Amino acid sequence: MSLVREPEGSPAGDAAPARNEVFRDGRLAGLAPEDLAERFGTPAYVYDLDVVSRQVAGLRACLPTRFDLAYAVKANPSLAVLRHIASLGLGADVASGGELRHVIRAGFDPAHVVMTGPGKRDDELAAAVGAGVRVVTVESVSELRRLARIGEGLGRVQPILLRANATGAASMERVRIIGDEGVGKFGMGAPDLRIAAAEAVASRWLEPIGLHAFGASNVTDAAALAAHVEATVDAAGALAVDAGFELRLVDAGGGLGIPYAEHEAGLDLVDLGRRLAALSDRMDDREATRGTRLLLEPGRFLVGSSGAYLTRVLECKQVGRGHVVIVDGGIHHVLRPALVGQEHRVRVVTGAAAEPSAVPDGLPVSIAGPLCTGLDFFAREAVLALPAPGDLVAVLDLGAYGATESMPLFLSHPMPPEVAVRGGEVWVARPRVDPDVWLGWQVGEPGGA
Repeated sequence: MSLVREPEGSPAGDAAPARNEVFRDGRLAGLAPEDLAERFGTPAYVYDLDVVSRQVAGLRACLPTRFDLAYAVKANPSLAVLRHIASLGLGADVASGGELRHVIRAGFDPAHVVMTGPGKRDDELAAAVGAGVRVVTVESVSELRRLARIGEGLGRVQPILLRANATGAASMERVRIIGDEGVGKFGMGAPDLRIAAAEAVASRWLEPIGLHAFGASNVTDAAALAAHVEATVDAAGALAVDAGFELRLVDAGGGLGIPYAEHEAGLDLVDLGRRLAALSDRMDDREATRGTRLLLEPGRFLVGSSGAYLTRVLECKQVGRGHVVIVDGGIHHVLRPALVGQEHRVRVVTGAAAEPSAVPDGLPVSIAGPLCTGLDFFAREAVLALPAPGDLVAVLDLGAYGATESMPLFLSHPMPPEVAVRGGEVWVARPRVDPDVWLGWQVGEPGGA
């Protein structure tokens, strides 16, 4: 079957949206949704790698030259996505030994890879040191000591960043870090930061080069993001002076957000760039930070809007004063709405309900999956034209935290394929996995099948 890409802006459906995203002109990644469904089945994840390219280009254009980018692999570790991002010249942020193996296979230069994460095993630390990663973020004094022993055993000096916990950094003199992913779990408080910095400076096998502090997730406020970067630079400068090491790198983490709802505004890259340029100028005015590099670890911002989850309507029924539409995909593949309580945008992409002239019939429409749990909803009481059985529905903004944040073994449905599209070329990045595969991994009796 031919999957022909039509030029953007062609009269193939709705007017082209302002967002850089997978769904444009009634098509997914420039392709007809029904063609995708017939060729690859439903449900399926679809990734438009051209969207990723535009996100990367837009972010790079706004950043001062002292900034480096390391893609946060946890957002989407698909090999197709990773290889595409590696081809664009970005580094990678990995948080496990498995992610490290992913990025090496995908072609990332280990010298541009940073390893983060609050619970690194010795084998993961050894793999990072052995691979020659750019830097390892150290989360505790005990982790620092384990890493020093590993470096000595391998005969390698490992550059490190010390990670500040939000509370700990806030208590340090002259600095304040805004927010963090959690209270107490990530990084070190001020006393441990000072101990770790002193031990790292004294170690033959560790090379302290800076500080890492994460602000918050999915932030679309340019002022808040820039304030966090500035606060992290100040905290890093204070720590470097106190401990007596050269401040070569400040890692402000990720957190760059995308809008999920229709009414939400996206991140203003022009404003962000202006604020970060002013910070960079101030760093140039200080000898201690003139040569300091800054690192951002975007994940969701680069890939989130590039993906959609394509699913087919099985049933439509009226329940009470609303319609319930049952589709063949659910939260076992798209867990985020139930996990964080935030619905994604849902589009009917084929059938009469997808036509520009389609209007709701006055009753709210809920889109639900096939799972035996009341949590299995993509949208509750939405204002939508009612689709019919056989129509296709796309859940948007799933290039990040879709397949990688799912629970695919629940109820033993097939694991959907991941389909990648670039420049009109489409391929299966990961095939559909039938439940018989993981049944075959199991052993029902001792020594038997």
